[in-house]
Amino acid sequence: MKSLFFKVFIKQHTKLFVHSLGVLAVSYLLASCSEGTGKSASDEQQISVPVLELTSRNIQVPQTYISDIQAVQFVEVRAKVEGFVDQIFVDEGEFVKKGTPLFQLSSFEFSEMVNRANARLFQARTNVQAASLEVERLRLLVEKDIITSTELELAESRLAVEEAGVAEAQSLVNNAKNGLSYTTIRAPFDGIVDRIPFKTGSLVTPGDLMTNITDVSEVFAYYKVNENEYLSLMRRQMELGSPNLSDEKLTLILSDGEVYPYKGVLETMEADFEQGTGSIAFRVRFPNPDGLLKHGASGNVMMTNNLDNVFLIPQKSTFEVQDYNYVYMVSENNEVKVRSFRPLKRFDIYYVVEDFEEGQKIVFEGIQQVRDGQLVQPQPITDQEAYQSLLLSSL
Repeated sequence: MKSLFFKVFIKQHTKLFVHSLGVLAVSYLLASCSEGTGKSASDEQQISVPVLELTSRNIQVPQTYISDIQAVQFVEVRAKVEGFVDQIFVDEGEFVKKGTPLFQLSSFEFSEMVNRANARLFQARTNVQAASLEVERLRLLVEKDIITSTELELAESRLAVEEAGVAEAQSLVNNAKNGLSYTTIRAPFDGIVDRIPFKTGSLVTPGDLMTNITDVSEVFAYYKVNENEYLSLMRRQMELGSPNLSDEKLTLILSDGEVYPYKGVLETMEADFEQGTGSIAFRVRFPNPDGLLKHGASGNVMMTNNLDNVFLIPQKSTFEVQDYNYVYMVSENNEVKVRSFRPLKRFDIYYVVEDFEEGQKIVFEGIQQVRDGQLVQPQPITDQEAYQSLLLSSL
């Protein structure tokens, strides 16, 4: 336990040490530039820089997740009996209706089994008829006191045996007919025929895969989110007073980057978080009336995450050193101070950040012209002006 504590302690303080070195390096470089001119920051002529005041806001950030697309129905069609492929009624990629014949296996042997079973059933019924007549004859003799009831009881027992034989023979007929029906393989539902590995004349055995039938009138997209994203979604549902996931409409981005024209409905999720990754899988149902999406395809599901009380810092107003991002803050006496931050995520041309305060000011543009500790003449700009400037510079 002690060794684990020291490992965690050393790891955390190592990160702080590296971060401190980064800040010192930035400060040293800035100070060196100032010393190289032979003038202090206060002695230099103050330059005019655009300054942006930070405002906290609640935003919805789009987030994409790699998804696995599956058909609503995907069934492997397998042979149930052994036989040669006599006929193939469909072609690969063909749309078929439920019950449509797909394959015909050799059926002569199964037809003979049906004939034999029917013959046995006929014989069993004849035996029952004969035994029934014998029972009636003996019953008349017993009523006239010509014979004892013992012989009648024996005849009734033989009749019961023959009736059981009829039931057995009927079962054999049913089994034979089922075997015969299995030689004609039919579509289990409306769908598209997949690859057909066996050709006419091939010998198939029970369990051999004949083809797949896929129903892609609708598709499922499965994707995984982490626990924080799951909690954010659940809280949003509770705030809206709608516990149903189906109220969440999602967008699908295809593998070529195009947006799928139909919105999906978030239907359900797994019961447990996945061990090791800490993620949970969601399922979205997308309509597919044009048949564009196929089973096994890939894409990205886009959903929105609500972020409250965050700040948007333009990416062009920052610079990066040793995996840390930095921005120039402007104090009340117009002095520039460098500050590091870790963005939550990128959002368009901004960084989404926390741990800033309402009303703080940053150097919006011209960060190459300022140094730590320098006095500047701030030129305030609005959020709208900053956004327009960012759009123009990104063209």
